[in-house]
Amino acid sequence: MYILGISAFYHDSAAALIADGRIIAAVQEERFSRVKHDNSFPTQATRFCLEYAGITPEQLEIVCYYDKPLLTFERLLETYLAFAPRGLASFHKALPLWLNYKLHLPREIKKRLEGRFTGKLLFSRHHLSHAASAFYPSPFAQAAILTIDGVGEWSTTTIGHGQQNKIELLQELKFPHSLGLLYSAFTYYLGFKVNSGEYKLMGLAPYGKPKYVDLILDKMITVKEDGSFWLNMEYFDYCSGLKMTSRKFEKLFGLSPKKPKEPFAEKHLDIAASIQKVTNRILLRLARTARDLTGEKNLALAGGVALNSVANGLIRRAGIFDDIFIQPASGDAGGAIGAALAAWHIHLDRERNVTADDAQAGSYLGPAYQVDDIKHFLNSVKAVYQEKSRDDIPDLVAAAIEQGKVVGFFQGRMEFGPRALGARSILADARSPEMQLKLNQKIKFRESFRPFAPAVLREDVADYFAEDCDSPYMLLVEPIRESIRIADDDNARRGLEKLRVIRSTIPAVTHVDYSGRLQTVTKERNGFFYNIVSAFKRRTGCSVIVNTSFNIRGEPIVNTPLEAYRCFMFTDMDILVLENLVLRKEDQPEYAGATEYRQSFQPD
Repeated sequence: MYILGISAFYHDSAAALIADGRIIAAVQEERFSRVKHDNSFPTQATRFCLEYAGITPEQLEIVCYYDKPLLTFERLLETYLAFAPRGLASFHKALPLWLNYKLHLPREIKKRLEGRFTGKLLFSRHHLSHAASAFYPSPFAQAAILTIDGVGEWSTTTIGHGQQNKIELLQELKFPHSLGLLYSAFTYYLGFKVNSGEYKLMGLAPYGKPKYVDLILDKMITVKEDGSFWLNMEYFDYCSGLKMTSRKFEKLFGLSPKKPKEPFAEKHLDIAASIQKVTNRILLRLARTARDLTGEKNLALAGGVALNSVANGLIRRAGIFDDIFIQPASGDAGGAIGAALAAWHIHLDRERNVTADDAQAGSYLGPAYQVDDIKHFLNSVKAVYQEKSRDDIPDLVAAAIEQGKVVGFFQGRMEFGPRALGARSILADARSPEMQLKLNQKIKFRESFRPFAPAVLREDVADYFAEDCDSPYMLLVEPIRESIRIADDDNARRGLEKLRVIRSTIPAVTHVDYSGRLQTVTKERNGFFYNIVSAFKRRTGCSVIVNTSFNIRGEPIVNTPLEAYRCFMFTDMDILVLENLVLRKEDQPEYAGATEYRQSFQPD
């Protein structure tokens, strides 16, 4: 039986297909449309899922949407009425989308499936979809479930209990009191884009000092011992306006919202550190409450806030739970998987097959490309490439990384979720003191303060990090092991000056607070990517490489060979590996617009 899950019209639209309860395909619409965080109907993502399974819309038994639009519309109407007439401009902006699409989802879904779908259409609750996306793929027969995001219908935070194929949501917090929206308000205030810049705020926080924690807790938010909270809405404008913060928010900190191109003042960094610390405190309390309510020893975590890997690492190290599973696509995209699995396990009451490994298949759930098709494209643009034996690729890539080269690596099925996990990745030497700056300025064309993630062999984690742990989806920030840190008293350095300090033997992936957002790599889960890291270890004795997403600023991760080649040519990347085809930058013909594109970005 085939069930299609869909998330659309809010943030990060996606489609996911399950067959007899097993996830077989999932992809975000942005990977096809090339519009980052595309929220349109996932037409192309749906088409891929059906084509991958070799089925037509007629063969779908169920299509399940991840949200109940009528409940969301009810919230919007009540909110606009409560704040009228202040919310009129925002209401006028939102209403056409609702009248044209969101209130007519049955029509839209049937239309996008060419009128050929004749099965059952279901609507899941938003936070139930999040809960299902985390619990059902997890390796836990039963677990506490914590979901935290901006808002879904009325809910912003839920605590649930998963047992075999059942999920019960036990407690919830409701809009407008939202940890996700609180964090997004600070994201906006510090000059980043809401719904995409939150991870930048998280990366910026260690450069500052949490001087304003008490101010935030005294004025903006009341936090109880159980992690529940109440926001003072006088400081926020997201209920009625077109921006996140009010003038009272600005007056509290004595600064207007930072403009994107404006340099960071020390106060900006301290504000970032402060809201991250408040977020950590709330999530730790919510995790403890989830443990107390359910009595479970394992935690399943989802919702957009579950991408805050700093807080996730703190929860893990607090020992509240024995183990944690975090949905790799924790935001709205993952709701497509959750909706499909909820239809299977809850609506149809089908049993789960719980295994020691999670059921996310390494999150390699997107498209793959045949070598002959890649050759056809490369020949069409007169690219120069060498075809190698697949067995030779790991050592070739490892040697290039050892020589300080930056490698674009494209192989197998594309990752589902925001993290590159070795299928659409840019790889480099973690031991290089210059690599972090080079990657940010010459490859990614982004802010120099942004940290990079270490991909480390699972069996060697304890050689580089303070504790032995598993982080398969790059969703835990963990402290670097004391024995590989390099002592340097940088107390005299302030703010972004701290970036220049060499802090460990793997400096390219060591953040200013001696931490790293690690990906643990295994043969079983990561397949060929494991061979790459292993080959690097054989050559250098080091089990860690830099792994960052294969894209440039403002673009989604590459999906096709064309997008990979374009990214390769438009940046200072040295080598591109497309399956077993190897391209070197110096061998390539001129690519229209590439030189001008590189020159248009100036290092910050």
